[in-house]
Amino acid sequence: MGLTIGPMERPPSRLLLAVLSVGVFLAGLELMITAVALPSIIQSFGGSSGAPAITELRRASWIINGYLLVYVVAMPLAGRLADAWGARRLFLFALLAFTFGSFLAGLAQSIEELVAARLIQALGGGTIVPVATAAAAHLFERDVRPRALGVIGALTFLGMAAGPFVGAAVLDAVHTETVLNSAGVYGGPLVAMLAPAWRWVFYVNVPIGIVVLAITWAASAGWDTPHHGRRIDWLGAVLFSAFLAAALIAITLLGARPAAGDAIDPLVVSAGLAVAAIATGAVMVARSRRSEDPFLDLRLFRDRVFSSATFLSLVTGYAFATAIIGGAVFVDRVLYGGPDDQRLALGALAGATAVGALASGFLVRVASLRMVSVVGVLASVAALLAMSGWSSGVPLPQVAGVLALFGLGFGLTVTPRSAAAVEALGRRAFGVASATVTVARMIGMALGLAILAAYGSTTIDRLYDRVNASPDAYKQLIPPELRNRELHDGLVVEALENWASSEAARILDGVFLATAAVTLIAIPSALALGDRPRMLARDDSDARDAAGITLAG
Repeated sequence: MGLTIGPMERPPSRLLLAVLSVGVFLAGLELMITAVALPSIIQSFGGSSGAPAITELRRASWIINGYLLVYVVAMPLAGRLADAWGARRLFLFALLAFTFGSFLAGLAQSIEELVAARLIQALGGGTIVPVATAAAAHLFERDVRPRALGVIGALTFLGMAAGPFVGAAVLDAVHTETVLNSAGVYGGPLVAMLAPAWRWVFYVNVPIGIVVLAITWAASAGWDTPHHGRRIDWLGAVLFSAFLAAALIAITLLGARPAAGDAIDPLVVSAGLAVAAIATGAVMVARSRRSEDPFLDLRLFRDRVFSSATFLSLVTGYAFATAIIGGAVFVDRVLYGGPDDQRLALGALAGATAVGALASGFLVRVASLRMVSVVGVLASVAALLAMSGWSSGVPLPQVAGVLALFGLGFGLTVTPRSAAAVEALGRRAFGVASATVTVARMIGMALGLAILAAYGSTTIDRLYDRVNASPDAYKQLIPPELRNRELHDGLVVEALENWASSEAARILDGVFLATAAVTLIAIPSALALGDRPRMLARDDSDARDAAGITLAG
């Protein structure tokens, strides 16, 4: 690792840092790897009532959004629970939950089962990063601590960068069904458990998680962080969870049509959940103002710089989710690309994000926070505008290049927003500041996915109705010279595929254009971040601790 052992450091510290790093790497990996597998998962579970599989986008979006929801709630709680229980016990619990959730996700036989498994997985993933950060801060002395925290932060982004490559490699290399068929097994529970290949995107976490769990248990025996009897605002956590869940489900249901057997129109449910979200939010705000140590301290947002940094994180998180999921769907549904194409496109995005995030840590030492963040936002907007012009004829390398530009821009905003938040609240609150900015990014991602799912699903449903309006409706969507042929004719099928591809591109182009407009709103917040942070300019160990921890945000 290249870390110098401090005078009070015990021998297992480097080993513990290694296992902590593997834990945060897995948590970062999971945020990106599922995006690669999502089209295959949707295709596997298929559409209802004979509809195309893509019509399940609204329900399938909760495979990712459910994960984000629990992740967002778990992160703030993890820091408080680490104080009460100790980092060792909580990290072991987080690893166990993440590994068990991954196993259940691989076994899932329906979208609902997969979403439930992902909630367990997210409970572990959302706990791993803040607890690993706290543990690393306790393991190493002040002169080494910033580098240890830097390792934790860097591994989170490296996990995100590796996600598309690992996901595409798994989908491309695993052919369990073929192997079982060659052995004379054509059905039954074994095939259901092991095929198709997307299940191994989750199963791959299981052996790694078990090994890390065993090493952590053995290497950390007799060691733990100090325990403090800090009060935990469980009611605040419940209110925040209810508010966020109600808001996200209300957005996702916009435009949904009643399904067979539905007693209540989905729009009525959406309106009711919106009212519930507003009411719960009001109670949460009122309670936060009266509580001494609330789950989400809204009084922190009185500081203009802190509020600006949080808003910047929220908006760029929204754009990030749109780029990831929109890019994955574009490659799959418009370009009809396979795992290798997904690996190139999303790998370029994630890799550039990691480069931009690491580069931003150096740039804020020589340039102002506002300059670095504005450049990052403008690069992201430029990429989204380019994405809004994509068509079915766009070359894959061009798609990868534009996604890389977006990722670089997003990455450049990482350190400025975290450093500004830390500077605004002071050294004593840098953990709260960094965690709040990270949570805002995750909420933005959840909102982006919910809006994309609602708009995309509603438009897909409308197009499906158009194709099936009558037995001959499809003839209006194909060239005149093919209209005397049957629906199942090869040329007609190809023509309809081309029409569907162009319509999917049109839908996504509108999403990307709207997201570019929303992202521009972050410019004033980026300008409010100010100059170089004083904490990065001062030569003291506490300042370096603060600088190091921002890498995780």
